[in-house]
Amino acid sequence: MTDQKLGLNTICTHVGEVKDEQFKGAVSPIYMSTSYAYEDVEVKRYPRYFNTPNQEMLGKKIAALEGAEAGMIFGSGMAAVSTALLAFLNAGDHIVLQKTLYGGTFNLVEEEFSKMGIEYTFTSGLEQADFEAAIKENTKVVYIETPSNPLMTVTNMQMVADLAKAKGIITMIDNTFASPVNQNPAEFGIDIILHSATKYMGGHSDILAGAVACSEAHMDKIWNKAKNLGGSLSDFSVWMLERSLKTMVLRVKQQNKNAKKLAKWLEQNGHVKAVYYPGLKTHPDYELAKKQMSGFGGMLSFELSDELDASAFMKELKLIKPSMSLAGVESTILSPTQTSHALLSAEERENQGIADGLLRFSVGIEEKEDLIADLKQALEKVVKDSLNFSI
Repeated sequence: MTDQKLGLNTICTHVGEVKDEQFKGAVSPIYMSTSYAYEDVEVKRYPRYFNTPNQEMLGKKIAALEGAEAGMIFGSGMAAVSTALLAFLNAGDHIVLQKTLYGGTFNLVEEEFSKMGIEYTFTSGLEQADFEAAIKENTKVVYIETPSNPLMTVTNMQMVADLAKAKGIITMIDNTFASPVNQNPAEFGIDIILHSATKYMGGHSDILAGAVACSEAHMDKIWNKAKNLGGSLSDFSVWMLERSLKTMVLRVKQQNKNAKKLAKWLEQNGHVKAVYYPGLKTHPDYELAKKQMSGFGGMLSFELSDELDASAFMKELKLIKPSMSLAGVESTILSPTQTSHALLSAEERENQGIADGLLRFSVGIEEKEDLIADLKQALEKVVKDSLNFSI
């Protein structure tokens, strides 16, 4: 039976296991060595070369989940992003990036690419004409992120892939928010799939990691750059990530259900002026999301009414934690202007549509009734305080 015929839960549980040949244990053993034999061996292993037993096998699991030929694990999502980009971009090259991007990726491009002689253009929108207008003769890469962080905009992957392939351009996608459970960009022709594995792949807020999935030919170029940049992950963290991936489908499906319920509740609340979630029929990209996603994800964002203090609201929450990062089993919330997009200027955030009062909500696996009750009591408190203040 091939990996392609296995279900996602089965891939998560069994593909990419390190077999315990000595003791026949049910879980993968950890190989913590940083020094391996180099004579009379099939593979000359070295941790910085991303080919220790645990690294190599987890890469196979990542590849199987994304329907790709090859996978590789990195020390962080940004290590995966930067290594993949620099593997295909050199001085004199040009890259097109969609307008709405994770702040760390945006900052990498803005701060580093000009120093390297790499040209870049951010699209003015997400339509085909926007991408076409940004492409130049020296464009080598088109980079997208869908759903985007933090406004959950949805980019047409098939359109981008077809446009780029017709011009011989490599496509890359940050698939973190969707996870392989909800979206498989390779099915739409995207060349290189990137993840902050810290998020849904890890899922427990205790692992920092990144991942790449693509063809063997593209991975050869990425590996060549990776061994020089040194963004490898310790084998203990690799082992923890493999353990966490076994439950990814179960976690993400529960988060999908909760997020949709909470998005609907927030949308109907009179003290919330905007909710951004691709699973809402009122979302402008709802029909596109239905076509290219099998689930709408556990991430949403929303804005409170102008008279309410978003910071005060977060302080009143009891279950939902105001906390950095996302995608853990516990629900968390944050202000993008103070965290994920703090490196952007106020003008740059405004250009991306990120208001100071925007809150990004990572929905966990708790009972949805408990999460709604927490949101409700916090809203009631800040509304009462606002009324008292106005009097």
